[in-house]
Amino acid sequence: MRGALSGLTTRGRCLIAAGLAAALCSIVLNERDLMRVSVFVVALPLLVCVLTAVSRVGLHAQRHIFPVRVPVGGRTEVALTVRSTGRLPTVGLLVSDGVPYALGGKPRFLIEHLPRHTGTQLRYTLQPMLRGIQQIGPLKATITDPFGLAEFERELAGSSRLVVVPRVVRLAGVPGGSGLGSGDDGSVRLNAGQGEDDAVVRPYRQGDDLRKVHWRSTAKRDEMMVRVEESPWRGGTTVLLDRRVSGHRGTGAGSSLEWAVSFAASVCVHLHRHGHQIRLVTETGGILVSDAGDGAHSDDAVLDALAALQPVHQRDISCPADPGHGQELIAVLGAATPESVSRLIRYRTRGTRSLAVLLDTAAWGSGEGPDVDPTAAATLLSGAGWGVTIARPDAPMTQVWAGVCRTGNRRGDTMIAGAGT
Repeated sequence: MRGALSGLTTRGRCLIAAGLAAALCSIVLNERDLMRVSVFVVALPLLVCVLTAVSRVGLHAQRHIFPVRVPVGGRTEVALTVRSTGRLPTVGLLVSDGVPYALGGKPRFLIEHLPRHTGTQLRYTLQPMLRGIQQIGPLKATITDPFGLAEFERELAGSSRLVVVPRVVRLAGVPGGSGLGSGDDGSVRLNAGQGEDDAVVRPYRQGDDLRKVHWRSTAKRDEMMVRVEESPWRGGTTVLLDRRVSGHRGTGAGSSLEWAVSFAASVCVHLHRHGHQIRLVTETGGILVSDAGDGAHSDDAVLDALAALQPVHQRDISCPADPGHGQELIAVLGAATPESVSRLIRYRTRGTRSLAVLLDTAAWGSGEGPDVDPTAAATLLSGAGWGVTIARPDAPMTQVWAGVCRTGNRRGDTMIAGAGT
């Protein structure tokens, strides 16, 4: 009973106080009619309060999110199913779902009459503009009566997870000679039975399938040649992402950090689809995603890791060893001092190709720490044989990636993407 009375609104409490005052006056004045009125005035809010409290017991709800993984700027739909299993009808039901500030305002729905057993369907759309692991909920219902005398709040459903992954830009081409091997496409040819039509040829041997005879080579060499069909295997590529707060500028979705995260995601997905084994590491050498070559790696693993990535308050790049582990390295760096770059060059394994994308972070706005001119870092990296591309916010990611592919063919070269280039 005490729990039911806790739902009385200010209007209900005032009505009870007025009824008690009327009852006291009826006793003093010996007015029985006034006593009847006072009993009705006191009983009405109490009865309404009890009925409203009972009607909330049979409320149930479910939440479904389609899809549960959405890129930045994409749309996802949330479906709510609210039903009542109680014996009393539910009227005046206000339903509100908890939505983080980064996803928009809190949706509210007013249900004037909730059908029993069948329930009702509610839907709303979210368009997240910032990556991260977001919690939607809890779903709460506020029940009130038509007179506004009682009001109760109840949690109908808990929280659901929504993964907002970075935006992935479709890229074209790969750095020449990327991966392991000597081919321009970075592939190593292995005899595997089925492969590309432009495979190497060799002289015919007894027992070879005549369907594999390469007639063009046979005509040129004046001896029977057969195709050795092979399948390409690509080497590994390590993508290093600089997530230091002091190394980036700007705020929100327009910051240089979010640009770097989106670019790193695009590069990982693009190279993985071209057959590269991908490792994604941070500026400290910590591994976010590693492809062991067993097929367990997927694009979703990279995107989920980057969705949960948090910036760190660290001033310098502090890789204790070669971050690429002897593989090809593509480093996406924010504002890097010559000391940090020198440390990265010193630990990098000699003879392996290294590419860097230096962000001109001053063009993104203000931030922690002094602005660093990327020219000095680019000079050190190119002098050590790195291919360097300087990226500005006005440069499309496709243009930046084209610069990376170009510097991959010419080691020690530096390109600037953006600013009218």
